[in-house]
Amino acid sequence: MSFPKGFLDELKGRIRVSEVVGRKVKLTRRGREFVGLSPFSNEKSPSFTVNDDKQFYHCFSSGEHGDVIKFLEKTENLSFIEAVERLAAEAGMEMPERDPFAAERDKEAATLIDVMEMAAQFFRQKLQEGAGAEARAYLERRGMKGVTLDQFGIGYAPGDDRAERTALLKYLKSKDITLEQMTEAGLVIAGPDIAEPYDRFRNRVMFPIADARGRVIAFGGRALSADAKAKYLNSPETPLFHKGRVLYNLNRARKPAHDEGTVIAVEGYMDVVGLAQGGIMNAVAPLGTALTEDQIQLLWRMSPEPVLCFDGDKAGLRAAYRAVERVLPLLKPGHSLSFALLPEGKDPDDLVREEGGDAMRDILAKARPLSDMLWEKETSTGQWDTPERRAKLEADLEAAVAAIGDPKVRGHYAQALRERVAKFFGGARQLQGPSGGYGQGGYRNERFGNRPFRGKGFGRGETYMPPVSPELRRSALASGGAGDNGREGLLLLTLLNHPELLENYAEDISRIEIRTPALDRLRNEIIDIAALHAPLEREALKGHLLSRNLAEIARRLEAGTAFRSDRFAWPDAAPDEAEAGFLHMLARHQRAIGLEAELKAAERALAEDMTEENFARLRAIHAQLERTETADGLG
Repeated sequence: MSFPKGFLDELKGRIRVSEVVGRKVKLTRRGREFVGLSPFSNEKSPSFTVNDDKQFYHCFSSGEHGDVIKFLEKTENLSFIEAVERLAAEAGMEMPERDPFAAERDKEAATLIDVMEMAAQFFRQKLQEGAGAEARAYLERRGMKGVTLDQFGIGYAPGDDRAERTALLKYLKSKDITLEQMTEAGLVIAGPDIAEPYDRFRNRVMFPIADARGRVIAFGGRALSADAKAKYLNSPETPLFHKGRVLYNLNRARKPAHDEGTVIAVEGYMDVVGLAQGGIMNAVAPLGTALTEDQIQLLWRMSPEPVLCFDGDKAGLRAAYRAVERVLPLLKPGHSLSFALLPEGKDPDDLVREEGGDAMRDILAKARPLSDMLWEKETSTGQWDTPERRAKLEADLEAAVAAIGDPKVRGHYAQALRERVAKFFGGARQLQGPSGGYGQGGYRNERFGNRPFRGKGFGRGETYMPPVSPELRRSALASGGAGDNGREGLLLLTLLNHPELLENYAEDISRIEIRTPALDRLRNEIIDIAALHAPLEREALKGHLLSRNLAEIARRLEAGTAFRSDRFAWPDAAPDEAEAGFLHMLARHQRAIGLEAELKAAERALAEDMTEENFARLRAIHAQLERTETADGLG
């Protein structure tokens, strides 16, 4: 949402930063500023400053910096709009309308919000009446205390006999709510093929579902009858409620999640309520479906590494594996998931009720990282005692890694899984035979998979090496004689003759270090041309280079003799051959540059401290560099 010019300035002018910050941080005035202990890091000496004149805060220990809006976003887990709304209400300012129809839509939504609140009050009242005896007995058996029922607004929808199937409908009608509004709110089922409208929720324990601001937007109902068609029933999609974009208990869990540094996602509302009774207040739940992309983003707003908690049975593991698949394309640096698996036959509510909150905290403390769950998902269902089965495992892992959107994260996963596969198969470099493949009874696993990654390239530091063809082994670069300039030239020659590679690997080629100034300029211009004129053909690329006075550099690359044996770089190479050769050279160049940097660091370390350890590290890096300049190092 964009705001009218001057709105945010006026808002911040009405609110003193020190006043808002002072509710969370004990501030002491020092001259024109206030100082206190940082809310973003554990410190003993105050390094957190607030300046009302400049309208900002700054934390020297963590580097956090911003205005009063950002402070609320960071400390309360609010969105930007939510923070502005809160401050506007405090300052007595009206929020601006978003568009000509926004006011009308907001009015309609507010009306539905009022209807939902009426329904919530009705359900809470019915729980306390005679009709709610069975529901109260059920809640008591589940260990639900009165304070918990009040905290979560738990209620009861009357039963399914003819007199009670319209109890809510009659109540809302008495409050002048129309049948259309009841239906739109998802509370009543009506339609041309239904003779008599009736309540959607009947004979169920009712759990209000709130939005981030704490307003009731939907309900979840737990059936009391054993023969109910659905044990749990949620409100349908409405103008207020889109279940894939909501987490149960989000409004109450945000502050505890901030205080605890993490948020826990469990499978259902009873689990959330059960954890709260055990003193674990930072729990939320999806609403009867697998985690959606929107819900994962909501979790990440509360914590960079939420804990997903699943039952330890087969169904729980399947749900955990689905979550693994869902999150892989969304991963980004610093953001992931971890997984806590309960003892089989237990859910969080059972565990807390029977063994207390500390038992649950022990489970959460042992949560496993996403990489472990991915590995378990791919290895737990098969036997890996034949080459074909091992190849399948590698292919499955490769496909999983390729699904990761962020190139940096993808590269680190590829590296970690290569190492894990080698260990799992008992394969190591020293077991490799002279011609590759199986050596002295060991399985060689230096490459990750049998084909290059496609689609989004690979990240910084990744050393994945595609298969080496006989032609590639005979190339000038494989012989080690071309050096940096040769690697750089060969990469660019391949792009000149196969510009379609830029569709997938422009990001990768843009990040690598090219030390030859003329080639660096050529690289930058090729990427620029591809961005403006994709899809790009070979002759068209040459025309663009000619107009930019770069044709001579390209011509020299094509006229050179150093790369005559590198057939993948030339126009007559098949697309797959060109891609494999290009990726191989790119990975080799990245590896060589990285090793050279490591070598310089190792030399500095040895100069500062002449230890056997530092000397051994220097020798090891030298050996790796030598291997990159040999044909064997390609393989």
